[in-house]
Amino acid sequence: MTYRIALTFEDGATRIIDCNPGETVLDAAYRQKVNLPMDCSDGVCGTCKCRCEQGRYDMGDDYLEEALSADEVGEGLVLTCQMVPASDCVVAVPVPAQACKVAPKAHEGTVVSVELVSQSTIQLRVALDQPEALAFLPGQYVNLFVPGTKESRSYSFSSKPGAAEAQFLIRNVPGGRMSRWLVETARPGDRLSMVGPQGSFFLRDVTRPVLLLAGGTGLAPILSMLEVLADRSCNAPLHLLYGVTEERDLVETDRLDALAARLPGFSWSACISSLDAAHPRHGYVTDHLDGVPFDVGNCDLYLCGPPPMVEAVRTALRDRGLAPAHFHYEKFAPTEAVPT
Repeated sequence: MTYRIALTFEDGATRIIDCNPGETVLDAAYRQKVNLPMDCSDGVCGTCKCRCEQGRYDMGDDYLEEALSADEVGEGLVLTCQMVPASDCVVAVPVPAQACKVAPKAHEGTVVSVELVSQSTIQLRVALDQPEALAFLPGQYVNLFVPGTKESRSYSFSSKPGAAEAQFLIRNVPGGRMSRWLVETARPGDRLSMVGPQGSFFLRDVTRPVLLLAGGTGLAPILSMLEVLADRSCNAPLHLLYGVTEERDLVETDRLDALAARLPGFSWSACISSLDAAHPRHGYVTDHLDGVPFDVGNCDLYLCGPPPMVEAVRTALRDRGLAPAHFHYEKFAPTEAVPT
């Protein structure tokens, strides 16, 4: 048995390594050619200090308090030269990936289908050449290359880690280079290249109620998180507020209902910003925070949407005096259209 250790770097890159029972994270990383910061490897200098964001581990007693204080231990800081995992872990490394000689990892796949699920949203399914090699945390993204160019676009996975197919919800940007290729040119069997995974927006351990806020195609990483929580038989209260511009922009609603059937604590609701919509809920997600079935001031909040939405949510929380226990968010903005 081995443990999977996700090393997340400050530039957003992620590398997942295997750690043997009784092996330190530092030794496991070096064995797999990831040069984590270190000087002494004996728990003396503190150079290998990182933060464990998820998982169980043993630090032992063979390190100096000058290298890692009791207060730091209480905050989840670790010395990777002493840290021996007792479960899968996520470890935040406070340097860029390149500083640890971790190069961006390339992956290949074949287009299975491209579907315009609404006028604003494209669903892309890609069969991965090596699904096990593309290890990511639910919520993370990958850079997809536009075929025939050196340009790439960043898209979050809507599929769960380890799936044979990678799935994405992509905003249909009029005149956008990737959008145009997907809508006009892409066919099943076409090859796609990608680099990743990346991103600090990913699911952490669930220890309290979780509020999920999604705007448009910001639903994609939320779906990945929910799939993983369903596989884990999570019983915690979970609620999703899903906001779109027009009712026709709502996608994956059947999938959300199916997830609700698998997750006893999960509920979701949608709102439409257009006042002309026949949908019963109008406005933005910030207008519906009072309908969340638990205390927003005592939950973990995950938010993915365009920058104005993220700022609006932050402002609404501040104005209401609400401070979630943990607030994780990711802003996305479509790449500008290119001249035809």
